[in-house]
Amino acid sequence: MVSIYSVEPNKLIEKVAEELKKIDIIQPPSWAAFSKTGVSKQRPPTQKDWWYVRAASVLRSVSMLGPVGVNKLRTKYGSRKDRGDKPQHFYPGSGNIIRKILQQLEKAELIKKGDIGVHKGRVIAPKGKSILDKAAVTILKSKPKKEIPKIEEPKEEVRGEKHKAPKEKKNTAKHEEKKPVKPKEE
Repeated sequence: MVSIYSVEPNKLIEKVAEELKKIDIIQPPSWAAFSKTGVSKQRPPTQKDWWYVRAASVLRSVSMLGPVGVNKLRTKYGSRKDRGDKPQHFYPGSGNIIRKILQQLEKAELIKKGDIGVHKGRVIAPKGKSILDKAAVTILKSKPKKEIPKIEEPKEEVRGEKHKAPKEKKNTAKHEEKKPVKPKEE
């Protein structure tokens, strides 16, 4: 069975982002074009469809990490900040962006709130699991099968002549095989 673990994450996220563009509920807010994705970033994303790519990534993360909340995802999407001469320091990603994406995915019924024992957070819904699995299947089907190259014997030439492998030497006197001696009958 094909799962999200059997394909490359980048290809899966791209494919799922294309599927999320078809869902009307998932739309970037008006402020998304001007906002950074975290304190550690210097500029907003340059990709036009970055909201859908982040939503696909969040959907995949919710599927893999189980009941997960905004804080855990902020840590996942955080990075180091370049502070000039001072040492770099880790800052979490934007909670507002992650929260809005989780709310949109929940409205689209791709994820749901879940309680598993002590852990609370959002878990993948059957509809979201279906989108991820279908994307994984299409990626694997479109992947070309690897052909096994035929191994040919190398042709070595020495000064224009074909090099022949040395023949095996016949047994010499020193290396002759000794025949087993039969015990004498008494």
